[in-house]
Amino acid sequence: MLVYGGGRLKRSARALCFWFTPLSTSVAEVPIDDQEVTFVLHGKTSDFQDATVQGVLTYRIEDPELAAARVDFSLDLARGRHLKQPLDSLTQLVTQLVQELALGWVGKAPLALALSEGQEKIRERVEAGLHDDIGLRELGLRVVALRVAPVRPAPDVERALEVPARERIQQAADEASFARRALAVDKERAIQENELSNKIELSRREEELIKQAGVNGRRKVVDENEAKRLHAEAAAARAQIQAKAEAESSILHARTEADARRVTSTAEAEALRLIETARVEAESARMDVYREMPAHVLAGLAAQELAGKLGRIERIEITPDNLGNALVGIARAVLPTGAQGK
Repeated sequence: MLVYGGGRLKRSARALCFWFTPLSTSVAEVPIDDQEVTFVLHGKTSDFQDATVQGVLTYRIEDPELAAARVDFSLDLARGRHLKQPLDSLTQLVTQLVQELALGWVGKAPLALALSEGQEKIRERVEAGLHDDIGLRELGLRVVALRVAPVRPAPDVERALEVPARERIQQAADEASFARRALAVDKERAIQENELSNKIELSRREEELIKQAGVNGRRKVVDENEAKRLHAEAAAARAQIQAKAEAESSILHARTEADARRVTSTAEAEALRLIETARVEAESARMDVYREMPAHVLAGLAAQELAGKLGRIERIEITPDNLGNALVGIARAVLPTGAQGK
């Protein structure tokens, strides 16, 4: 904010607050923030081809007092607006300067160079020209940034330029396709060769396996025959040993039985001899006892023995003769020898 009174600058500050007399005071408002200017420039290259340059320029008013001295930033004190359009004037001035610098380079360059290097070259040319321009410095302006888009030709020229590029791209794509097919063929051939090598290797290994299987089969037959022979020999040896053991066991059993029978026979004969001897001795002793016993005792014993051996007696017939003889015998047996005569 700039305050003038009597044609002289009285005050200058940001966000200034003050009392003033409208009839004798003039107020100017200078924006000090960044201002952006978009430009679209059309020109012809050295080979007479239309070209379009687009970009954005950002500038700032560094010296408000100097800018207010060159451009009218006065305010309408009744409405609080600029009496004129100072920013439009600055924008037009900057745009014209950019147009002069940019189209000056484009007019000296052919279209191919403008399309390939125009963006960088135009930015460098415009930045250098704005930095060296005395008019901008006298206005108190400073360029903050400049952005330039790639140079664009006319639509029909652009399509015409696209054809060779498209053809080159298509040719590169075809070459890539051919190379890919050739690589695929090479890989397919390598795969087939690898498969053939694998089949040959598998056949060789199969042949080796067959040979090894034959060798293993023969070895197995030999081992089985050897095992059978050893098994037969072992079985024969076991049978021989078992037969020999059984024979020896039979002989030993027979000898044992013979010895047992002999011992048993000897024991039985000795026992029989002892029994018979005891029986003979007992009979001899019994006979000696009977020999010394009286006749009537022997008769009684004989009767007792007879009674023990007889069965049931149904009846007994006693005749006078038998009774008499029995009484006589009893009397003889009971009475003493001297009384029997009486």
